[in-house]
Amino acid sequence: DVSVRAQILRLLLDLQREERIAYLFISHDLGVVRAIAHRVAILDAGRIAESGDARTVIDAPQSAIGKALVAAAPKVSRIEQDAS
Repeated sequence: DVSVRAQILRLLLDLQREERIAYLFISHDLGVVRAIAHRVAILDAGRIAESGDARTVIDAPQSAIGKALVAAAPKVSRIEQDAS
């Protein structure tokens, strides 16, 4: 359910801000990742192909797999719009 997903993501953002906690968030939804993550790693066959600041990696990937992942992703996520 989309509303439950949005509530969970808002809870994670609130915990991040208020409690200053770190957590590992695994997702293929780059809009959500860009909205909630500070740092990201792109994996290829279980190995890190690229890592760095979330916005930099997602907006301008340097690796071939990073470029392919970003090219295949929908351009705007509703969660990303809500988080802005």
